[in-house]
Amino acid sequence: MYSAIVFLPLLGFLIAGLFGRWIGVRGAQLVTSGLLVVSAALSVMAFATVAFGGATEHIQVMTWIDSGAFEADWRLRIDTLTAVMLVVVTSVSALVHIYSIGYMSHDPHQPRFFAYLSLFTFAMLMLVTADNFIQLFFGWEGVGLASYLLIGFWYQRPSANAAAIKAFVVNRVGDFGLILGISAIFLAVGSVEFDTVFKAIPHLAEKNFVFLGYEVPIVTTICLLLFMGAMGKSAQILLHTWLPDAMEGPTPVSALIHAATMVTAGVFLVARCSPIFEFSPFALTTVTVIGATTAFFAATVGLVQNDIKRVIAYSTCSQLGYMFVALGVGAYGAAIFHLFTHAFFKALLFLGSGSVIHAMSDEQDMRKMGGLYKLIPATYAMMLIGTLALTGFPLTAGYFSKDAIIEAAYAGQNPAHMFAFTLTVFAAFLTSFYSWRLIFMTFHGKSRADQHTLEHVHESPLVMLVPLIVLAIGALGAGLLFERYFIGEAHEAFWLESIYRGAENHIMHAMHSVPSWAALLPTVMMVLGFLLSWYFYIARPDLPAELARTQAPLYKFLLNKWYFDELYDWIFVRPAFWLGRVLWKQGDGRIIDGIGPDGVSARVLDVTRGVVRLQSGYLYHYAFAMLLGVAALATYFILGGTH
Repeated sequence: MYSAIVFLPLLGFLIAGLFGRWIGVRGAQLVTSGLLVVSAALSVMAFATVAFGGATEHIQVMTWIDSGAFEADWRLRIDTLTAVMLVVVTSVSALVHIYSIGYMSHDPHQPRFFAYLSLFTFAMLMLVTADNFIQLFFGWEGVGLASYLLIGFWYQRPSANAAAIKAFVVNRVGDFGLILGISAIFLAVGSVEFDTVFKAIPHLAEKNFVFLGYEVPIVTTICLLLFMGAMGKSAQILLHTWLPDAMEGPTPVSALIHAATMVTAGVFLVARCSPIFEFSPFALTTVTVIGATTAFFAATVGLVQNDIKRVIAYSTCSQLGYMFVALGVGAYGAAIFHLFTHAFFKALLFLGSGSVIHAMSDEQDMRKMGGLYKLIPATYAMMLIGTLALTGFPLTAGYFSKDAIIEAAYAGQNPAHMFAFTLTVFAAFLTSFYSWRLIFMTFHGKSRADQHTLEHVHESPLVMLVPLIVLAIGALGAGLLFERYFIGEAHEAFWLESIYRGAENHIMHAMHSVPSWAALLPTVMMVLGFLLSWYFYIARPDLPAELARTQAPLYKFLLNKWYFDELYDWIFVRPAFWLGRVLWKQGDGRIIDGIGPDGVSARVLDVTRGVVRLQSGYLYHYAFAMLLGVAALATYFILGGTH
């Protein structure tokens, strides 16, 4: 069963990718979607067996690498953490496959698209079922490759190509840290197997190694390097710039990669490595600070974005920050709980926005929408459910998971916990404001669309609406249904050995004992954000433009995303291009080619030109040359004979 879950998407990729032109569009759709549905059904069975049955299984696939002391088998690790990720990845992927049948119906390259989707799903499943760091890295790079292919799927667009390259390059920065982290683990432990490494970490907790003359803690260094990889894949601040640009890909790609699967890989990595991070308080504090800063930063930028998908993209970035806050304070179960619920309501919002774009003839600018709730009521209802869950409306999925993270931040013990609590509470207010801003600008008020677009507005077909309905059910009920298992009274039996907490980590109990005002604060912020958004975009729709004009510097600062792209362009891109030009023109052209091939050929040409001038064709020139030669020889022998 477990092998089938992992390899069915690979089979779908091979069939659609290799035989797409023979089986046709319909064949590629049915094969890939059908296999993903089967994989999702098996994942639900695996979740019930492992998470509630308490069994951790290891399935040997093959001997992979065996070189001296270095061994890494291809083995599937199935525990509760893996089972949760299997459900998230396969269920969202199956729904995205089905949704894409309608959304991509007019695209001429559908077999290639469905093949890429299945390849991505296989790589993600490889990542979450890894039993060692090498297999995890294989899946990690696999999702990077597949995301590059999917973001740049419409390769005729220069913007899509640029976004794909940007995602690939920025992720390589984080991946460099991950490679170094895995290398440090092997050097320190002599193995890359999870169980072996985790057992060895307590003995390394107080040990150091020398780097550039400094004593550096081994465990903390490993944690920071692994977290660097997580920052890149999960779009945390400093390595976040690729995520909004990745919206250039088709909307189903945004739902699959940037809502539920690829961007949560970093969260999964830190949770999986909880036996390492628990022995490095400094690393956990760093995770907390980065997560809280990301949650706040992305929420501020989301306030002023006008592209409907970019608003949701920054929302994703912000919610990932929440998850890292939970990881940083040691509430690993709360982080995975939010990952689980977030997959439903964020995929719902992305696919709902795709339904809006589909209805609006590919228009994505919210300033050209408005009044759509009467024209596409089913899509409106689904987007409303997703927004309620995202903002933490009571009893929705987000209410249980996001509020739990804020409570955990308050109850945390590391030095940054109140910093994280403050920023996550304020981010909850901003999240509510920009989420309702999206709803009001898109579905309420007067229509700002042109007449031609309005005449063609239509509700999406059933093949697109059914996945939305399924995700809406998850967005409403997943929190209520699973709260007691992920973070409630049954959490210890639920997580068993898949997540490790040190003897002094009591955060899962402490978070349920915070003061009532701290527990109520996120709900208050949610209400305040809704009221302010209603006032700005329904009661006084003239106010946002006026505020943007009077507060122009702040508005431009947020609109330009804190100028991170411009800063990186100035610090990294321009110097890299300058260095490239210097090495090309001066180093390669003038020095290497000038002295080497070009220089040698130039000297040969000079010599031959001189020799050619000697061959004039006149007999007396040759006779004169012969006399000079005879005179030279005679002189040589005369002088030589005197010695």
